[in-house]
Amino acid sequence: MQASWTKSVGFAILRSMIVITGAAGFIGSNMITGLNSSGYRDLVLVDDFSRPERERNYEGKAFSALVDRHDFSEWMREHHRQVQMLIHLGARTDTTEFDWEVFLELNLDYSKELFKLCVEFGLPMIYASSAATYGLGEHGYVDHHQVVPELQPLNPYGRSKNEFDRWVLEQERRPFFWAGLKFFNVYGPNEYHKGRMASVVYHAFKQITETGGMKLFRSHHPDFGDGMQSRDFIYVKDVVDVILFLMENRPDSGLYNLGTGKARAFSDLVSSTFRAMEKEPVLSFIDTPEDIRDKYQYFTEADMDKLRKAGYDLPFTSLEAGVEDYVSNYLNQNRIN
Repeated sequence: MQASWTKSVGFAILRSMIVITGAAGFIGSNMITGLNSSGYRDLVLVDDFSRPERERNYEGKAFSALVDRHDFSEWMREHHRQVQMLIHLGARTDTTEFDWEVFLELNLDYSKELFKLCVEFGLPMIYASSAATYGLGEHGYVDHHQVVPELQPLNPYGRSKNEFDRWVLEQERRPFFWAGLKFFNVYGPNEYHKGRMASVVYHAFKQITETGGMKLFRSHHPDFGDGMQSRDFIYVKDVVDVILFLMENRPDSGLYNLGTGKARAFSDLVSSTFRAMEKEPVLSFIDTPEDIRDKYQYFTEADMDKLRKAGYDLPFTSLEAGVEDYVSNYLNQNRIN
């Protein structure tokens, strides 16, 4: 295990703990697995642990402590000398939630509090932003800092993420290393608890299992055929690899896109799911729900130049290979990662 050293009161203190917020959630729990596989076992898991259905996401994994998110600031003040890094993945991610106060509390105020703690105690921080900040893509999908104030997210979730990015960029004092990751469409194991917000792969698997077919949203945009709405789908294991790279190499601080750099159609995604289930594709189309129709992204594709120039050179998992792994090794076997 790599560790960093700091001096305090004339003696050396080993900083070994890695803190993960949102640790019982989808990306957070995969992060635990990735860290464990890389030899990191002194992990502090932060989340709302009151939901028993999410316990399987961290059961059997190596960690040092569970800390309720409401108690975390106090915990950090007491234990910051042992902390090596904060990976902040906890957030309200429901794009259909329109109560701004929910996002203000969970995605803005809480994140600001953690950022300030990292500044105060000299800790590096990696946090989850989102491609939802890009809105309809009027300014492209390039992770340049100067475009952040111009972005127009389509929902309160995207707005909360963009406002935190803006706030970070406006701060005179920041952690010596920080990275805000603009996640594109992440899919993979451990998302069974996310309900409507789970990936299309997860919903396709469930629907195909139950009905033999899959219903996709009909296009309400003249430039896109039904099922040809396209997103940059990234496998969660690739997300974990990128976070590990940033954690261990600490290139220039800043915002980084985290997609594959290649948009794929929803019809491709679902067809891959059918193939992984060894079934012939049976697709039909339904109207996009009216509550999200005018806020629907028809195309996203990450510009990945900044991350590549920072030194990340691993290939991203292809859509077909990612879906095959997810379906065959996790959904079919009711396993978590």
